[in-house]
Amino acid sequence: MRAYDLSPLYRSTVGFDRLFSLLDQQAGLAGAASTYPPYNIERTGENAYRITIAVAGFADEDLSIETRENTLTVRGSKETAHKGANENRETLYQGIAARAFERRFQLADHVSATGAATQNGLLHIDLVREVPEAQKPRTIAINKPAKPVESSVQPIAKQAA
Repeated sequence: MRAYDLSPLYRSTVGFDRLFSLLDQQAGLAGAASTYPPYNIERTGENAYRITIAVAGFADEDLSIETRENTLTVRGSKETAHKGANENRETLYQGIAARAFERRFQLADHVSATGAATQNGLLHIDLVREVPEAQKPRTIAINKPAKPVESSVQPIAKQAA
């Protein structure tokens, strides 16, 4: 793995400290990052996104979704099955993963979650980017002056020698 030194960028930029700290954080966690549960990130429109997470075996009550600042956190914790009617049942092999997880996603500015739904063992989280009017690009017309500007500088008269 390559290590990048971002310190020269710190001293020549203003306001990008959050971006650089995210890059440093991801570079340090690249080898230790968990791959459970698997997920997809899709663009569904110009300003619309969808995160799909495989949560087979988890009920809606076992999942929680939280947004705080620019972080979307998805947690899943499966409660151990109570023995009530299944007292005689013994699991001989458990190949279906049902371990607890926590997955965090860093959201860009002005991106927020609009809804979530589970379908066929997949959790779909819809996101939308809503840029405020004040920050949207706008064109500025260039006006021509009504009449030409006259020079107030008088020419210098040549002196007779």
